[in-house]
Amino acid sequence: MVERLVDRQLGEHFNAHELLPVTQSAYRAQHSTETALVKVHNDIVNAIDQGHVVALVMLDLTAAFDTVDHSILSTVLHDRFGIDGEALGWIRNYLTDRSQRVRVGSSLSTPCDLPCGVAQGSVLGPRQFLVYSEDIVDIFHRRNVSHHAYADDNQGYTDSDPAHAHSIVANLQMTVGDVGHWCSSRRLQLNPKKTEIIWFGTSANLAKLNTDDMQLHLDTDIIEPATVIRDLGVFLDSELSMRQHIARVTRNCFYQLRRIRSISRQLGRDVTQQLVSSFVLSRLDYGNALLAELPASTLAPLQRVQNAAARVILNIKPSDHITTAFIQLHWLPVKYRIIYKVCILVHKALNDLAPSYLRDLLHPVADLPGRSMLRSAMTSDLIIPATKLHFGERAFSTAGPTHWNNLPEQLRAITDPNYFKKALKTHLFRTAFNLVLY
Repeated sequence: MVERLVDRQLGEHFNAHELLPVTQSAYRAQHSTETALVKVHNDIVNAIDQGHVVALVMLDLTAAFDTVDHSILSTVLHDRFGIDGEALGWIRNYLTDRSQRVRVGSSLSTPCDLPCGVAQGSVLGPRQFLVYSEDIVDIFHRRNVSHHAYADDNQGYTDSDPAHAHSIVANLQMTVGDVGHWCSSRRLQLNPKKTEIIWFGTSANLAKLNTDDMQLHLDTDIIEPATVIRDLGVFLDSELSMRQHIARVTRNCFYQLRRIRSISRQLGRDVTQQLVSSFVLSRLDYGNALLAELPASTLAPLQRVQNAAARVILNIKPSDHITTAFIQLHWLPVKYRIIYKVCILVHKALNDLAPSYLRDLLHPVADLPGRSMLRSAMTSDLIIPATKLHFGERAFSTAGPTHWNNLPEQLRAITDPNYFKKALKTHLFRTAFNLVLY
C-alpha cells in the first residue's frame, strides 16, 4: 500500500512537470503498446507515401531491470527529477539492503545480496526504470532520429529518398554507437543478438537500395536487415502489407478454436463464448488499428476466423448463414471492428484520454485560419490530410479523421468514453447489417 502511495505521488509529480519523454509509453496512464504502434506505424506510412524509404532499428537491452545501479538512480532522481530530502532518502532506503534466495521444493538457498536492480514484482520497480532510462531519448533527438520506447524496448527510425539511403545508415550507426556509450555509463548493455534493423518502402523503392548499405554494425557484429520484425507483438513486413501478421494471428486463432471446440459441449454456450472472447477475439482486436484501409482480400483470413468462432459458440454448420449468427451474438465483422478501434482512439485523443503524440496527429477544421465559419468546422470535422498514394490513407492521421467525419454529429458530440463506446458499436452494428434499431 505504501508503495502504491509513493508511486502515485511520483506519477503526479512527473505528469505535472512533464518530466518523462513523450515517446515512452510503458507504465503510464492512457498509454499502451497499441498507442505506441499506431504512432510508429503512422510515421512510417506517411514517409512511404512521400516516396521515401524508412529504416527502423530495434534495440534490446540485456537484463535491463536487473542491472539498474542504485547510486546512479539516486543521482538521476535528484538531478533530473528534483527529488531530494526525505523523499530521496526514503527511495534510497527502499532500494538498499535487499536480498534474494531460491526455493526448490522445501529447500532454500542462502540469501544473496542485491547491490543493483529494481525489486522484481514490485509496484515501484517499473517507475524507477523509466526514471533510470529517461534521458536516452536525448541521444535520438541529437541525431534527428525519431524514437519510441516501451520500457526497455527502444526503437529508432528515420527516412529519406532512396538515393540518400546511405546517409540513413550512417546516422543510425552513430546513434546506435551513442546508445552503446550511454548504456556503458548506466551499467547497461546492448544485446546485439536481439538488435534488428528493417527497411520499409514500396517494392520499387526497396529494389533501388544497395544490400551492403542496408547493414548495421554493432561492435564486431553485423546486423543484416530483416524482412519481418515483431514490434510489440505485431509483425511488420518491409512493405507493410501486414500479411505476415494476419497469417500468424489466423494460425494462432484457429489453434485456439480447435482446442475450445473439443470441449465446447461440456462447457455450454456462455463459458464457450467467454473463452472465445479471451483467446480468439482478443487476438483479432490487438493492434487492429494498423489494419485500417487494407483491402478486403487481405482481411479475409481474419474474417474466416471470426466466422469459425461464431459457429463454435452457436454450434451451427458451415452451410448456415453467418450474418444471423453475428446478429445473435451482437458482433461486429472484422472490417467494422477495425473502424471501431480507430474511432475509439480518435475519441480518446480529442478528449485528452490518449497520449499527446496521438492528439498531435489530429487537427479540427475549425483550427484552420479562415475556415472557422465553414459548415465542416461547425460540425467538428477533422482535417483529412492529402496523400500521394492510396497507401497513405492507412496512416492514423488520415484514417482516423476519415472515419470520424463519417460518424453522425450527435455521436461525435458524446464526451463520456463508456457511453461513446456503446453508441459507436450500436451505430456500426446498424451500418454493418443495414438494421434499424430501436
